[in-house]
Amino acid sequence: MEEQKRVIALGFFDGVHIGHGELMKRTKQRAAELRAMPSVLSFDVHPDTLVFGREVPLINSAIGREEIIRRCYGIENVVFIHFNRHVMQMDWRDFLEDLIRDLQICHIVVGHDFCFGYKGLGTAARLRDYCAEHGLGCDVIPPVMLDGQIVSSTHIRELIAAGQIEEANRWLGHPHTLADTVHSGYHLGRKLGTPTINMFFPHGVVVPRHGVYASKVFLESGENYIAVTNVGVRPTVSQDERVSVESHLLDYSGNLYGRQARVEFYAFLREEIKFESFEALSRQIHRDAEAAKAYFTAHP
Repeated sequence: MEEQKRVIALGFFDGVHIGHGELMKRTKQRAAELRAMPSVLSFDVHPDTLVFGREVPLINSAIGREEIIRRCYGIENVVFIHFNRHVMQMDWRDFLEDLIRDLQICHIVVGHDFCFGYKGLGTAARLRDYCAEHGLGCDVIPPVMLDGQIVSSTHIRELIAAGQIEEANRWLGHPHTLADTVHSGYHLGRKLGTPTINMFFPHGVVVPRHGVYASKVFLESGENYIAVTNVGVRPTVSQDERVSVESHLLDYSGNLYGRQARVEFYAFLREEIKFESFEALSRQIHRDAEAAKAYFTAHP
């Protein structure tokens, strides 16, 4: 039986923003036309980590990117390549030939600034010429602009780090998210009458400005709840410097420890502060809950 042909989008796709979205939509369009499987290929490690020897703070982990691609764009086949020195030093033609053979690629979609192979010599223009010579289809997507600026992951990272989540979401085209297993915490929230779930950002992922956010929490069951989410070190209840993501779900009761959940960030409400007592903290959490409900009433 002949193996399934693929139309594949190539890129790193950090954040899966609206510029990346144009590649995803074109990939699905070409796949439908060619009766092929729409696919995305990315790398588990940002190439700059090896190429320039610096760690790039990412918007999402590899797992997070895969989840967004599937949920927001309906592309189920997401392939990751481990980016190591061997891959970094491959001639771009060799890299491309291996991909085409191994994945049965019939059409490739890339962004205008895509480059690959040793020293980035495999440019979008060279890829288009190679595909034309070898009977493959190729689309090079022009830059996507917003407010007169090219949409980029770099700009979105800066917005998230500054706590400008509403603006970041506009550039992403979807709410900024964190998906993680719910961890057991101090259980103080339950004692205060405001039970919370505790999560952590993966290593290497940009941490939003410390503070409290209007958010929604999505459970494995498909249920979702308005929430208030604190990003920070919880100075009132802990001396631990590790940044946690603590969400109080409105109108929910139950135990979610060990379960998967997804937090979507919508708006920055206030700075993280240290309270004089647990009672003062509890009162503020209730005020934050009212602020979150007011936000979602104004932004249904």
